[in-house]
Amino acid sequence: MADEARAILWRDTGCDPADPATWTRPVIRLGQYGQPPFVAAAGTAALRDAYDRLVGRERWVPCRALGTFPVRFPSPVDPGDAGWHVDVSFGTDNPDFMEWRVNLVSQGRALLMLFLFSDVGEDDAPTRIRVGSHLAIARRLAPAGEAGLSLRELVADDFGGSAHLPEALAVGDAGTVYLCHPFLVHSAQPHRGTRPRFLAQPPLLAREPFRLERSDGDYVPVETAIRRALGRA
Repeated sequence: MADEARAILWRDTGCDPADPATWTRPVIRLGQYGQPPFVAAAGTAALRDAYDRLVGRERWVPCRALGTFPVRFPSPVDPGDAGWHVDVSFGTDNPDFMEWRVNLVSQGRALLMLFLFSDVGEDDAPTRIRVGSHLAIARRLAPAGEAGLSLRELVADDFGGSAHLPEALAVGDAGTVYLCHPFLVHSAQPHRGTRPRFLAQPPLLAREPFRLERSDGDYVPVETAIRRALGRA
C-alpha cells in the first residue's frame, strides 16, 4: 500500500527516484490525496479499531483523503519549517495562521496522526516529539475556556514551558502510523539521510468536542489524559 502511494507521490514531485541530482529542494509540499491507496491506508481495520478505542465509537469522521505531504529530501539547506508547534484546529479562516486556535476540548480535531509512507530512521527527518507535552498544553489551555489560545500565544511561552521535556523521534518502517494526542508538541527537522522521506500528517476529525465531565464516568483515553493534566483523574 505504501509502495503504491509513494509511486503517486514521486510522480507529483517531478523528481526522479533514481537520480538524486533532481532532488534540488529540501522539502516539496504536495496537496490532498484521495486516491484508493491513501484512503485504504487511513481506514484499515486496525486503525478503525484504534480510533474507536482512543476517541470513542462514532465520535470521529472517516478519512476520505490524507492531508498535505511534506516530502523531505536529503539537503544541507535549512527547510525553513522546522519550528515546534501544536496542530491548531479552528479559526482557520483567519489569513494569519499564527492566529489559528486550539481549546481544551480540542474543537475539530480528535487525533494528530503521522503516516509513514517510507522507511524513516533517525537521519531521515523523523518528526520530533516532546514527550508528555500534551499535559503541559492542556494545563496552558485550561484558563482560556472555549475561545482557547492562538498558535502565537502558545509560542510566546514555549508551549506551556515544555522545552525541558525529553524528545522522541517518530521512526519506523513504511506502513507505521503514530496516533497521537491532539495537544502533542512536535517539530519537523532537516533531512540528514540518503533517501527522501514520505509522511502524511492528517488530523482525525472529531464529530463532537471531547467532554471532560461525564455523568457515567465513561471517558475515552484522550479525555482521560486531559483530565489527568488538570488533576481530575
